[in-house]
Amino acid sequence: MRLSVNLNGLKLKTPLMLASGTWGLGDNIDKFFTKEEVETYIGAFVTKGISVNPREGNPPPRLCETPCGLINSIGLENPGIKEFKAKYLPMLKIYNIPIVVNLHGEKIEEFLELVEALKEEEIEGIELNISCPNVKKGGISFSSDPKAVEDLVKEVRKSWDNFFAVKLSPVGAVFEIAEICQKQDVDAIVVANTYPALGVINLKPLKIIKGGLSGPAIKPLTLRLVYELSQRIDISIIGCGGIISGKDALEYLFCGARAFQIGTANLIDPRNVIKIIEELKTFEI
Repeated sequence: MRLSVNLNGLKLKTPLMLASGTWGLGDNIDKFFTKEEVETYIGAFVTKGISVNPREGNPPPRLCETPCGLINSIGLENPGIKEFKAKYLPMLKIYNIPIVVNLHGEKIEEFLELVEALKEEEIEGIELNISCPNVKKGGISFSSDPKAVEDLVKEVRKSWDNFFAVKLSPVGAVFEIAEICQKQDVDAIVVANTYPALGVINLKPLKIIKGGLSGPAIKPLTLRLVYELSQRIDISIIGCGGIISGKDALEYLFCGARAFQIGTANLIDPRNVIKIIEELKTFEI
């Protein structure tokens, strides 16, 4: 099958993108891949979410395995935009593949500050995490407020000319927000972020972890979202949820996605990207 993809100007050698928060910030890629492998198999890097200021993230435990899945509660830990640009972005730029920076903020002004900080850099795109709390609206996540999302993407689109994606939450007003993204000239939507979940770490005394569920357990849920969204909107869909094989990826592509991201698969085996693309090549379609 033909692997190259053009997502409204973002040209990928393969449809496989490394999902935000699952592979680091570029400082460990050479531990698992040669430069040639990176440029052959990975369509684009999507960085860990970057905020204006550094964030320490949540205290442990941060991860909890579940049957066919993983609950994470990392808490958006990152070095902040200044250190990201100085230390980590140069590590990514040595590879001849697109860089998409995932951004998160607690108010529209923070997203716009991040966009301004990236304008001078040679990166191909940005991806907005709209599952963040909107402090101006009492801490409700942007994804729970379609009007807040509309205001956010409208302002970002005014400031950013390159590839612009929005990562949707899988719950809430998903279809309404997808239609808003299309109306505001967003280039692609990523479907979807993790699902709200809870894991029991210990019974006596009770110790729990609340976070986002990812992995194969969520694939049928997200696959349905991708399919139904593809029937309603025309902008590119990037599928993300439970892909660990070439067949999984192919199902997303057949159900309406034009590219896909892998996340938990990177944690199971960092070299899964090679297995997925090599398996995709075997399908005659």
